[in-house]
Amino acid sequence: MKNIALIGSTGSIGRQVLNAARSRPDLFKIVGLVANVPSEEYERQKAEFKPAYSALASVDGEGAAEIAELGCADVIFNAAVGFAGLEYSLRAVKAGKTLALANKETLVCGGEIIMPEAEARGAEIIPVDSEHSAIWQCLGFKRRAEVRRLIITASGGPFRGFTKEQLHNVTPEQALKHPTWKMGKKITIDSATLVNKGYEVIEAHMLYGTPYSRIQAVIQPQSMVHSMVEFEDGAILAQLSYPSMELPIRLALTYPERIPCAVPPTDFSKPFSLDFEPLDGKNFPLYAFALECGEEGGTKPCVLNAADEAAVGAFLARRIAFTDIFTVVERVVNAFEKQPVESFGQLKEIDALARKKAEAEISCIAELK
Repeated sequence: MKNIALIGSTGSIGRQVLNAARSRPDLFKIVGLVANVPSEEYERQKAEFKPAYSALASVDGEGAAEIAELGCADVIFNAAVGFAGLEYSLRAVKAGKTLALANKETLVCGGEIIMPEAEARGAEIIPVDSEHSAIWQCLGFKRRAEVRRLIITASGGPFRGFTKEQLHNVTPEQALKHPTWKMGKKITIDSATLVNKGYEVIEAHMLYGTPYSRIQAVIQPQSMVHSMVEFEDGAILAQLSYPSMELPIRLALTYPERIPCAVPPTDFSKPFSLDFEPLDGKNFPLYAFALECGEEGGTKPCVLNAADEAAVGAFLARRIAFTDIFTVVERVVNAFEKQPVESFGQLKEIDALARKKAEAEISCIAELK
């Protein structure tokens, strides 16, 4: 039996974690539950799972944060959305907890403090994103290995093959129709701009200690190959499965064991193809820009993330065009000097300043429409 403290219980990933607990009450017990805002869904979850500890981050921020350090929890599952997830991860690793990580901002914004802290405290970080879980599996559940390349796959999103002119006029409804994955709105838009793939390269660099020069992203439209590892002798191992988050979520909970789950089996009785294409960032400049921020390091990725969160929100609210997301992000990032990462408090302050600057840029663009 594993005791799980779940952060972000009402989001897409959080609900799937609870589905796993619901299907195997003999294996998983929810001892902590955190959501952001009040909702009927959150109340239903509390009534069903009866966690010993629960909190709403918008109502009791400190109480919610403390659940990431629960002594009775075997696994802290961080499925929070956005920069807010970083504090939960930092609390978990400082407490020496096993952290199942589904929050990208933890490593994109705070990887330079999270990874040394986890190593110093002996805290294990289990990747939940399908791409990083795939690499982890190909490395035999290790996070440090000599490799020639980490190859991260991308579906290409809903606008693969679009020109810049076509992209300017796309709507939020179009951007939210991902061809292979069902995800929350923010990550779906980030997948459409391909900045999400840039984030994943930054995460891979942090998680696996692999130089940026040895991390490559490629398009795999079927989303069957979740990522690959090329070793020094040229051998490439890939993890393949139906595009579903159930497998990496379940594996994060059961590691080091594997148990059956409801992911449809790959049917080899029928012909199918696996296609690969180079990732051409020419029409999706946020991908290359994210890599530049990652390689520059320091506080640059934190500014990038804050600006992107604000710009995506503005696009979803129809205040700016799809292609304006990059314009906002580039202007905001270029307005901030790089600083060495020193603390969570420093990153929190920079995050707030970057969002304020992003809002000013969004307002300027909106006025010109």
